[in-house]
Amino acid sequence: MRPSLISVAAAASLALAGCATPGYNSGYSSGGYAPGPASANCMDCGTVTRIEQVAGSNAPQATGAVIGGLVGAAAGRELADDESTGRRNTATAAGAVAGALAGNAIQNRVENATYNVHVRMSDGRTTVVTQNDLDGLRVGSPVRVYNGRAWAR
Repeated sequence: MRPSLISVAAAASLALAGCATPGYNSGYSSGGYAPGPASANCMDCGTVTRIEQVAGSNAPQATGAVIGGLVGAAAGRELADDESTGRRNTATAAGAVAGALAGNAIQNRVENATYNVHVRMSDGRTTVVTQNDLDGLRVGSPVRVYNGRAWAR
């Protein structure tokens, strides 16, 4: 008995349907690999587990205050009237205090702090990205890691 053309076509379509993978292209169209809304199968999504601040310079913390205090003391001494020792000492002390405060503030602004953001990915991997700002991230924040940084979802 010869199989009819219809039964051969039906068997072929069932065989091909069994080979199809459901949702094969869903990662590309739903944002699984491109920036945008995260999908349920997001391979680059995770949760922040730890944030470490990495100092931007190797200078000790008090360097700005010490240098500012010395410069302020010298400036205060030069600006004071030479005839009165009391005024000169007061101006030197006031200059030292003001210079130390200014030097500390300048050092804090100049230091470019970077952050190591530890992320536990949705597939169990752990990754660390280094970035210059946190942009609202904190421990427990859901993030997406791409372009070398963690982005809030």
